[in-house]
Amino acid sequence: MKLWFAGDLDGLAEGLEELATEAGIELTSEGRVVEVIRHTDSRIIVQADGNGLRIYFNRTIHFFRALGLLVEALRSESIFHIEEEPQFEMNGPMFDVSQGGAVIRTESIKDFLRRMALMGLDMIMLYTEDSFDLKEQPYFGYMRGRYTQDEIKEMDDYAYQFGIEMIPCIQTLSHLADVLKWNAFADIRDDHETLLVGHEGTYEFIEQMLLAASGSVRSKRIHIGMDEAWKLGLGEYLVQNGLHSKFDIMNVHLNKVMAIVERLGLVPMMWSDMYFRAGSVKGDYYDKDCIISDEVIEGMPDNVQFVYWDYYHYDEDFYTEWIRRHKRFGSTPIFAGGIWNWKGYVLNYGATFDSTHAALNVCKREGVTEVIATLWGDDGTECDWFSTLLGLQLFAEHGYAKDFDEAKLSRRFYYCTGARMEDFMAIKNVDEPPGIKPGNRETYNPSRYMLWQNVMMGLFDENIRGLDMAGHYASLQEQMALFATRNGKYGFVFEVLERLCGVLALKADAGIRITDAYLSGNKQELEVIVRELLPEIRARVERLRSYHLERWHVVNKAFGWDIIDLRYGGLFMNLNTAIARISAYLAGTVDRLEELEEKRLLHQGQEGLVDCYLYKHMPTPSRISQ
Repeated sequence: MKLWFAGDLDGLAEGLEELATEAGIELTSEGRVVEVIRHTDSRIIVQADGNGLRIYFNRTIHFFRALGLLVEALRSESIFHIEEEPQFEMNGPMFDVSQGGAVIRTESIKDFLRRMALMGLDMIMLYTEDSFDLKEQPYFGYMRGRYTQDEIKEMDDYAYQFGIEMIPCIQTLSHLADVLKWNAFADIRDDHETLLVGHEGTYEFIEQMLLAASGSVRSKRIHIGMDEAWKLGLGEYLVQNGLHSKFDIMNVHLNKVMAIVERLGLVPMMWSDMYFRAGSVKGDYYDKDCIISDEVIEGMPDNVQFVYWDYYHYDEDFYTEWIRRHKRFGSTPIFAGGIWNWKGYVLNYGATFDSTHAALNVCKREGVTEVIATLWGDDGTECDWFSTLLGLQLFAEHGYAKDFDEAKLSRRFYYCTGARMEDFMAIKNVDEPPGIKPGNRETYNPSRYMLWQNVMMGLFDENIRGLDMAGHYASLQEQMALFATRNGKYGFVFEVLERLCGVLALKADAGIRITDAYLSGNKQELEVIVRELLPEIRARVERLRSYHLERWHVVNKAFGWDIIDLRYGGLFMNLNTAIARISAYLAGTVDRLEELEEKRLLHQGQEGLVDCYLYKHMPTPSRISQ
């Protein structure tokens, strides 16, 4: 489609040139003229009539969303009038590039930024505990793929041309286990992941982080973290200072950090959960019996924005109550929802859609003007980052309509990405085998533990007994293979899942087959298992691993794959050991397989499929570090 843009183009030319191919246009003076008008109204207006083509917009990001709306409409109509009212002043993703070891390459971030521009998302955060260069501290981010200052500047420059703000997101209290493990930081360590409040060296270190995180971006805003300091004041702080309330420790620390932030001219936000946890006898963020006194609130700094994070609720009443509780702090909070990508290979779109609809509907009613879509990398970042694209589109469409329109979401997603909404929604089915309720609001992750569990131990075998896992995953493998062919450049999302389903079609119930054959004395079945089944599972695991390896190194820096290598290595060795043990039994060189003789129990005593969050609890009942 040939177009030529004229009018109020200040600050748009570079982004327009960069986005032209992705938008599906050729910029040429021979094309149809699009009149571009920057107005003071917040609305986006896109028109086509007998007088030509026009775009009305206010902010740069609104122009690029309008560009997409124009091109999409021109593909099917000749006359139209489109209006959208932005619902939020800030709306965009936060990518966790620290907790799971996956540091997204700058080119991959740029790919996301181009999609975000067409969607109309105007903010990006990279959650970096230690994934950025700190020249004064060589052990900070050591061998963890930290971004250089040049890389951060390159990403900020790229985002800026589309009107997307890149906001630094760091930690200034806890969540610093990968930093504090080094002896270089021993003097500022309260416990293994929390900084020592009140220590002079702590605040020198925090100032170094603040300077480095903010130094290569245009934005003066910064997220200073401060969440989930589980044992605040109970480590070295307790030894040095005695017992103090968490409220008091938080306020002392926050005021010291705020003094540095203000001196550096930065505008901070922080997670709010520690105040709620301190007011709960259970230490729970969402405890309705939580009490935060007026005295505590009066001691809180009034120049920091609080971020209410919640991915766990599906009823609007809860979000309404919690937003209003946050308003007691003296301002309207920022809201952070979740795109559920952090529990294995599989993105839970059921929980993502249900929680996001409830939360963002309430945000619009309660006057919350800034929202964040979090994408966490917990425990290894096994999920492909680009499987989150539909979640980003979901946040975008909520952001430009008071009333959500699912049909429009589908159309916009196809235009912005070239991918199909129904196929991306089907990703969730990999974690919805028989035994899981549709939508999986419980956020169970059976595909993950059925992949990593040891076939000779079978920690989850009794939970899946009698369920047709083989049929479910064989059928899904065929579907994912089809989806890989019809989702354009993002077909690779389904290539990984096709291989995963291929493994699970055989491995999910392999432990049950092995145990039952052994206990019943069926050596003929054991011969088939050791000669055919286990070698085929091993071959399919290698097929999965090799593609996963390829995709990881395209999208992420090399660092962090070492964690995944250990997992695949452990799985290969488990399978090799199973072959060796069963073969020895069949050959008569061992007279029993004691690991198959112990009675299998329900995992955690729970009937049916269960949730198992961390990898370290999947392959073995014994302690492992990863």
